[in-house]
Amino acid sequence: MEGQMTFEFAKRPTIKGFPELRWTGKRPYESTQYYPAQLRERYGEETNGWINKIFWGDNLQVMSHLIKEYRGKIDLIYIDPPFDSKADYKKKIEVKGVGKAETDSTSFEEKQYGDIWTNDEYLQFMYERLLIMRELLSESGSIYVHCDWHKSSFLRIILDEVFGPENFRNEIVWSYFGFKRATSKKFPQKHDLIYSYTKNSDNYTWNVQYRPHSPEYIKRFKKDENGRLYRDDVNPTGGGTRIIYLDEVKGDIIDSVWNDIPPVNPVAKERCDYPTQKPEKLVERIINASTNPGDLVFDCFMGSGTTQAVAMKLGRRFIGADINLGSIQTTTKRLINVANELSEQLQDNEKYTGFEVYNVNNYDFFRNPLEAKELIIQALEIQPFPQSDVWDGELDGRMVKIMPVNRIATKADLEELKANLPYKTYEKRKAENPTQPVEKITIVCMGHEPDLKASLEQELSEYKLDIEIVDILREKKDLQLKREAEAEIVREGNKLVIRAFYPMNLMQKLSLQKEYVEDWRQLVESIMIDWNFDGVVMQPTVTDVPDKKEIVSGVYDIPENAGTIRVKITDLLSESLEVEVE
Repeated sequence: MEGQMTFEFAKRPTIKGFPELRWTGKRPYESTQYYPAQLRERYGEETNGWINKIFWGDNLQVMSHLIKEYRGKIDLIYIDPPFDSKADYKKKIEVKGVGKAETDSTSFEEKQYGDIWTNDEYLQFMYERLLIMRELLSESGSIYVHCDWHKSSFLRIILDEVFGPENFRNEIVWSYFGFKRATSKKFPQKHDLIYSYTKNSDNYTWNVQYRPHSPEYIKRFKKDENGRLYRDDVNPTGGGTRIIYLDEVKGDIIDSVWNDIPPVNPVAKERCDYPTQKPEKLVERIINASTNPGDLVFDCFMGSGTTQAVAMKLGRRFIGADINLGSIQTTTKRLINVANELSEQLQDNEKYTGFEVYNVNNYDFFRNPLEAKELIIQALEIQPFPQSDVWDGELDGRMVKIMPVNRIATKADLEELKANLPYKTYEKRKAENPTQPVEKITIVCMGHEPDLKASLEQELSEYKLDIEIVDILREKKDLQLKREAEAEIVREGNKLVIRAFYPMNLMQKLSLQKEYVEDWRQLVESIMIDWNFDGVVMQPTVTDVPDKKEIVSGVYDIPENAGTIRVKITDLLSESLEVEVE
């Protein structure tokens, strides 16, 4: 069966004296299983036989899906992965207060994702993903890994192991400026690091980048009789002096310290109000340096879609992925706007503006993994253990471990659990009560490999364990994971009219603010309409995606050839309701 196909990875030869990072539970990732993807939406058309792709799902499974078709075909990977910053990142959700004073608009913060890891968990997470990224890179490809001081030293060693120290190209320092707050007994942190590696040490794409001449540099020039700026320069190869004309010098060659790119301005047009959003200029420099027009760019920690937006503007093809539904909705909206802007401009080069949206493992329960774990804990009435490195909580005397959400649990997912079990305590319990289980364990998952329980029992057979698997895909009828939205949509002559929209989860959160919303459109991020839905893939011809302070129309002209109408309404929480209208 296609879903059970596996792909093996090439092993790097062992080098004598090669330093290697070790951590508890480190395990090789030498092969991967193929995961199917479901095409859900399509925007625009193909260009030169290509249409860009966005995937919602765990990026390890997304890449395991991509390896079948794109192995060795991706020219550039840029990732801005978790930093292990020990923070929960939130997005400010603000009701669109059209016609009202800015202070009247209701707002609250919504958790998007957490960046809190154990050290071993983080290192294994990144190790597995970097291994499969190497398989996806073309022979002339490059990878850029964005990080900061939290894990940069560890990532450098892992990157050496995966890509080889001979393929290290740069440690780029992005020194961003702005207001500096005093810190306790240390200098304020004002830079990130970006590590650059290539697939090969000599055959890779490279375009020298220049920045405009600084005023100080221009001051060194004087005008000739024709008004042309020039200066005398000593010829380094001998032969006296030479004349250098300013208009013949491309600019200052950009080195590995980037201090000319500020963070995203709070009022910038590109700002999406998405946590940890990076500036387009940063990614633009990377794409220009390591790709040519038409090359394929990949970012599997997509966030707000900066890499994809820049790639589209620069005429590169792209693939993106993220596990957060909020990321998918934000990126989709952003790319629609970029495509519309490009269609209104005269283009010198080909632009790839069409894109498709896929699911990998269609488990449409949660907006993001952080919310998923909280909802599961609430739904199953688990007593949480926020400080535990092993267990997520306790339920009826059983230790509970919640496996990764939005995908099936595999035997590989159990490795971290096995590595961190309290074996000394188990030995003591075994000696005191040989006939009793040393631990009662409940594993909560969204589907699992058929032999998951047996595998765990067999590998820990020296201990008596009472293991229970709770598959919430099978038990979901008993779990109130989220309340579905509702809408009133009618046809009035040749008009499609949305009379009302009730996003239940958003309204529940707003009720806590004790604020009244006058118009349902204040709660809507976007409306998409496919006038001839084929029952499988939504291909909207109406994309009502207003600016931050504008609202959707809610009334739309129905074309004469309309068939089955599919309407997708997305609220401010990035939750969507899809309704068919005959």
